[in-house]
Amino acid sequence: MPRILIVEDDEDVRALIAHKLRRAGHEVSEAGDGEEGLAAARASPPELMVLDWMMPKLTGIEVCAQIRADTTMVQPRILLLTAKSQDSDIALAMQTGADSYLIKPFRANDLLERVTALLDTP
Repeated sequence: MPRILIVEDDEDVRALIAHKLRRAGHEVSEAGDGEEGLAAARASPPELMVLDWMMPKLTGIEVCAQIRADTTMVQPRILLLTAKSQDSDIALAMQTGADSYLIKPFRANDLLERVTALLDTP
């Protein structure tokens, strides 16, 4: 069962994502800010991270960059989930190392499709 780490500062959004992913059969862990998420990923690397962009302490982009720069870490797939929808934001996320990008508000089915596609990618 793939392990997914959700890093999202909005408790309601985090709970919704966790609920949907657990119902889909995934093992889910959660973090409420970027620093906590980075520490959790380093302690027990997940197969996939769902990262919010705008969070306290470290942003999702900063977490993504630090994970991609850590050559000692098993590299998870990264889905950036954010309200930032400008083409330049999407380009920055992909250049930083995100594997996929989903704009808030999102449909639960779209999230599940992205997660499935990322986990199925070798």
